Amino acid sequence: MSNQSFVNEFVLLGISQNPDVQKIVFVLFLSIYVATVSGNMMIVVTIFNSPALLASPMYFFLAFLSSMDVCVSSVTAPKIIADLPFEKKTISFRGCMIQIFCIHLFGGVEVIILTAMAFDRYVAICKPLHYSSIMNSRLCGILIGVAWIGGFLHSIIQIVFTSQLLFCGPNIIDHFMCDLYPLLKLACSDTYVFGLLVVANSGCFCILIFSMLLVSYGVILFSLRKHSTEGKRKALSTCGSHIIVVVLLFVPCIFEYARPPSVFSFDKMVEIFYTMLTPLLNPLVYTFRNKEVKNSMRKLWNTLMVPSYKK
Repeated sequence: MSNQSFVNEFVLLGISQNPDVQKIVFVLFLSIYVATVSGNMMIVVTIFNSPALLASPMYFFLAFLSSMDVCVSSVTAPKIIADLPFEKKTISFRGCMIQIFCIHLFGGVEVIILTAMAFDRYVAICKPLHYSSIMNSRLCGILIGVAWIGGFLHSIIQIVFTSQLLFCGPNIIDHFMCDLYPLLKLACSDTYVFGLLVVANSGCFCILIFSMLLVSYGVILFSLRKHSTEGKRKALSTCGSHIIVVVLLFVPCIFEYARPPSVFSFDKMVEIFYTMLTPLLNPLVYTFRNKEVKNSMRKLWNTLMVPSYKK
């Protein structure tokens, strides 16, 4: 990569150049990151310590989704937090490529996992008699493998083309992280074809999957008219949580990549929402709206709080 570029590092302008604002953002982002990791890891630990939850494909996928939220947040948040106290914020060319690869890898995996979760709810609600035979452990393992392969292919395509661009200066990115469109703005070579690739590989892909998910949940909700009142209530609660998470993930991604290559001033706010707030909100959505998860967390907490001599 370095042989194809005159730029060895990029200078990140960050969120603000005001020292007072940076101090506030440092405390805020550190708090958000700690809460994100703690909340998501609590869900993972709770599910893996509850055999009843772990045996359910829905909670198995939920644990995996929470682990991906930790990964997405960890790609950007530690770097942002570490840079805030310093006036000059830099990232190497290789580090920039790694950051882009990881954010698209974990983001791509999340997209496919959410699709798998929608399929799981469709089978559970529309084909309940065949649920155990369809959603077996083998299929869950295959879906996780497909998620990793799909996320890797999506990300590696971006990196292969990005690494071929020439960067001969300037090297100042008006952002707090490396992203595709800010980099395209700095490239010395022609970026028209690559811009179209980004729109197709990220933007159109997100629109297609988002539309499919909305249609699938529409079918699920339509089929609930035949269920009992209690069944409707439980299904609506579960599907409602899924739909909220889908909207939180897809809307920022569609806004960022389903448009002609360009950079707007409010792109930073959208990226903050996607990389930091969405991973924080996901565990809150699932925890507060899911009785089984809350009960399992309470049991796990009580177990940890009981002194060993009383066990």
